[in-house]
Amino acid sequence: MKNWKEIIRHKTFRYIDHSTATMVAGKPNTALASFAMDDALAISVSEAASPPVIRLWVHPDTIVLGIPDSRLPHIDAGMAFLEKKNYQGIVRNSGGLAVALDEGVLNISLIIPGANDLSIYDCYEAMVQFVQAMFADLTDAMEAYEIVGSYCPGDYDLSINGKKFAGISQRRVKKGISVQIYLDIEGNSKARASLIREFYHIAKQNEETTFTYPEVTPDVMASLSDLLGIPLTVEEVKQRVMDTLNGLTEEIITMPMQDTEQENFDKRYQQMIKRNENI
Repeated sequence: MKNWKEIIRHKTFRYIDHSTATMVAGKPNTALASFAMDDALAISVSEAASPPVIRLWVHPDTIVLGIPDSRLPHIDAGMAFLEKKNYQGIVRNSGGLAVALDEGVLNISLIIPGANDLSIYDCYEAMVQFVQAMFADLTDAMEAYEIVGSYCPGDYDLSINGKKFAGISQRRVKKGISVQIYLDIEGNSKARASLIREFYHIAKQNEETTFTYPEVTPDVMASLSDLLGIPLTVEEVKQRVMDTLNGLTEEIITMPMQDTEQENFDKRYQQMIKRNENI
């Protein structure tokens, strides 16, 4: 397995902060736009039209569903439940299952080239160690393994003392790789988990399914603020992203969206709309 710093270390990084934006590339700044944007940037990085990218994004009251979630036997009832709770539900184009986003959850997309050379596990491990480095002054207890009972469980769940605060997904477009992590920074983690547990109960209704959906146990989820005993904020963690990235690159730049990126974004946005038509 490659060293994580070798994977992330590039001479130049492009920094994009969409965490407080109201519009992204001419569209409302929703999770639909975020997944389309990551695809467009992955294409751009793949074609060397952009340096590697780190992008930060936050979406209020959104449940991001995985493709298997969209096949739940009573998905219509599940979506109606989310709407009643004033949550937007969308199906993403990367792996995983349902995840709860709100203003206390920071998402980081690490978009790098090298899909032909880097394994999926290389990239997951790089993101895990990047996050561990972000908080190295506060804890050395972050571990990566599946937290049973969490929502969107996977081998690269990030936890402290058995309580999950982050999950990672990955998407590859051409030779570009988008490694996406959500970090539960602040707010009511158990309420988020309870919402997803109720969504599954309503959308599945005890029916037999070929896919095994998680039985969510809210007690195995927690925010970093709770786990570290420090009132962290999303803004403070954004600064930690920058500080850590500074140690891995010679320069961090911002650059406007290129015409080809806009074209690719528009196409990918329409694909996201189509993906969500049936729910």
